[in-house]
Amino acid sequence: MANIIPLADVDPALIEALLDRAFEPDRHKRTAYKVREGTESLGGLSFAALDEHDMLAGTIQCWPVALTDPSGRKHPLVMVGPVAVLPEHQGRGFGKALMTASLAALDPRAPLPQVMIGDPDYYGRFWGFTNEATGGWALPGPFDRARLLVRCDNPAVLPAEGTLGPWKG
Repeated sequence: MANIIPLADVDPALIEALLDRAFEPDRHKRTAYKVREGTESLGGLSFAALDEHDMLAGTIQCWPVALTDPSGRKHPLVMVGPVAVLPEHQGRGFGKALMTASLAALDPRAPLPQVMIGDPDYYGRFWGFTNEATGGWALPGPFDRARLLVRCDNPAVLPAEGTLGPWKG
């Protein structure tokens, strides 16, 4: 069973080391990093998973981003990810526990739509993410259109077209 704690309680160097192992050291070149460039993660939605020995096993971070529609209007969203679990802990439910904690922490009175780049079958089955509304969205770099997912209580509020980028108030 995972012990979920606020990510702010973890040494940033340990988080970076975990991300390097879960992905790769040049992960910073990925398009997702460009989408959230220059923003700070949302502390209330970002968590760490500790294993049975209280060692860091995984992390999730969420970020303030915006979809800028063709008229220039910015629509705020929460970018979910990276969801990172150390290779030796994958398949043990740490990622699922992190996703559940993060999404449960959203303010139910006004939840912003959540966007991510991920496996549509997995994230759709467990949390309702879909690529149905993202077909006209652009990102600041290459991406697999099928993996650009959104989760929203009312998809009708989402622009059909726009460019995803950092939210800079």
